[in-house]
Amino acid sequence: MQRASSVSPRIHGAIAHDIGVEIVGGIRKPGDVFGGEIEASEALGVSRTAYREAIRILAAKGLVESRPKAGTRVTARDRWNLLDPDVLAWTFEGEPDSEFILDLFELRGVIEPAAAGFAARRRSQAHLDEMAGALDEMARLGLADPEGRAADQRFHRAILTAAGNDALAALASSVGAAVSWTTTYKQRNRALPRDPLPDHVRVHQAIVDKDPVAAHAAMAELLRLALADMELPLRE
Repeated sequence: MQRASSVSPRIHGAIAHDIGVEIVGGIRKPGDVFGGEIEASEALGVSRTAYREAIRILAAKGLVESRPKAGTRVTARDRWNLLDPDVLAWTFEGEPDSEFILDLFELRGVIEPAAAGFAARRRSQAHLDEMAGALDEMARLGLADPEGRAADQRFHRAILTAAGNDALAALASSVGAAVSWTTTYKQRNRALPRDPLPDHVRVHQAIVDKDPVAAHAAMAELLRLALADMELPLRE
């Protein structure tokens, strides 16, 4: 039998991707049971080792569970790691539920304005330079360009880092992924309705000015406008 360490990550990563998209997209529903390992790997045309590694990836993200004699089944949604960057990407490959998008914006609304306020107090020149560089890239490329969206992610991550709180910094990958995918979603059927760069510049300037109240307010307004661009109703 092929050893797990010798299986190309691209193979079991691709299998995990395909199954993960089916799970978050509702094709495979909570409680659905997978076929046996031999049957499933043969159906996919891959080795049992590659299939097993893919299932381990999905289990680590909370999407499936495997039990002796009971097999592998899809778990309930409340067990999924919805902020895992891969799970977010798989979700936005389909048509995400509008309630989930609102969930993401509510989460960002809790985290990012506070982080901006902390960053205004604690930022270093290196943090400011990172933010400024990201803004320059956003201005040059625009958010319709993948590299422009990557710069947008860097800007938001830099703020979380500048907040000087390790727990907040640990959320950088998840928040960055949410920034990227919601921006991509806004442009799915039409161009961006307006240029959001000035909103980002206002946040940056407040952090430069060491004004935590203005930084908090500017970030909250950035998120409010970003959600309004999606034409989704605000929750009460």
